[in-house]
Amino acid sequence: MKVAIIGAGQRGMLYASYMYDKGVEIAAVVEPLDERRNLACSKFGIAAEAAFSKLEDFTALGKICDACVVATMDRDHYAHALALLDLGYDILLEKPISPSSDECIAIMDKAHEMNCEVLVCHVLRYTNFFSEIKRIASSGDLGKIVTIEYAEYMGNFHMAHSYVRGKWACEDESSPIILQKSCHDMDILVWLTDSRAEKVSSFGSLTYFTEANAPEGSTAYCKDCPAADSCRFAAEKVYLPMVGEWRSVDVTDKNTIESMRAAIQDGPYGRCVFRCDNDVCDHQVTLVEFNNGVTASFQMSAFSDKIHRRIKVMCEHGSIEGDDSENYITVTRYGSYSEVPTEPEIIELPAYIGRHSGGDYGIVEEFLRIIGKRLKHSDLDICDTYDGISSIEKSIESHLIANAAEEARLSGRVIHVHG
Repeated sequence: MKVAIIGAGQRGMLYASYMYDKGVEIAAVVEPLDERRNLACSKFGIAAEAAFSKLEDFTALGKICDACVVATMDRDHYAHALALLDLGYDILLEKPISPSSDECIAIMDKAHEMNCEVLVCHVLRYTNFFSEIKRIASSGDLGKIVTIEYAEYMGNFHMAHSYVRGKWACEDESSPIILQKSCHDMDILVWLTDSRAEKVSSFGSLTYFTEANAPEGSTAYCKDCPAADSCRFAAEKVYLPMVGEWRSVDVTDKNTIESMRAAIQDGPYGRCVFRCDNDVCDHQVTLVEFNNGVTASFQMSAFSDKIHRRIKVMCEHGSIEGDDSENYITVTRYGSYSEVPTEPEIIELPAYIGRHSGGDYGIVEEFLRIIGKRLKHSDLDICDTYDGISSIEKSIESHLIANAAEEARLSGRVIHVHG
């Protein structure tokens, strides 16, 4: 099997690495940044003539691979996906599909027209944590789901790094944070409820990461800021300790102390987090009513120390709850008398491989299984664990909910998702 990487940033390289380890040939790369393109060539043995800075140079050759990984910026997905689908490529597409609901549907329709597979990287479906919750909820042992409480705690570092200083800080350049970050979570709600959404309301804003909260006497860049010693977001405090870790490649491709120091002098990640041009929310609450009557509340918040998700699924006869930073789930069956609580069942989860609690690895396995089956490949190191868990048809609903939530937040109205 031969695969091309379209976008050799952090996500594209991660998926390609998992595929490469399973025996896939990474046959081509499209990446505008020389250092990233060269790194991909070196890591995967890509020939110089198969390395491109522009997608049109790659597509001009016709179909030269079996599939593509598209991990470019949000607003590039539509044009990139359509160009590749026109050539008959199957695609592993980073989320979100597109900031536009109409463009999401157009990509799906093109995939159907060309008989191509587009698998969206909604990786949480492939984690042990959410898979076990889904298994218990679907068994019917606790009755039907009635309501769900769900929260994504982004971590103040992740917010500052990706959504204040980083590439997803401005909605016009990427997408609203409820879509870019939390379409993962809308997808989980759709999966658990097994229903389309009916109505959505949402509230939130950019509250903390604004100039009004800048320390007195602070400057536009951390390098010469007199408040740096007392500020937890000072660039050297944040970025020097992470050299060599996966997230540092957002700041510097060379990943050394020297290159990191240089990058945070005048680069975007050296800016004061209170004096950037960011405009996406740092907290947002969304309420969803599904067609089958299930209700859900979802909270996205930057105001936590660690990055994790917490969920409680309340069914007719019991509840399922857990925190994905812990490797277990608690199931409680309702008792007759509150003063004599029932003993909860603790379900320990198996260890996982890779990031996103194993979800990144899982979706790569799913994609390779799908493409391998289509190509009748039997020589790849893959399993059939994840048969049909996700698809672009299933992924689109999460985008419709997220876009409705943003419309509801801005308008102050309850939005009917499907008109």
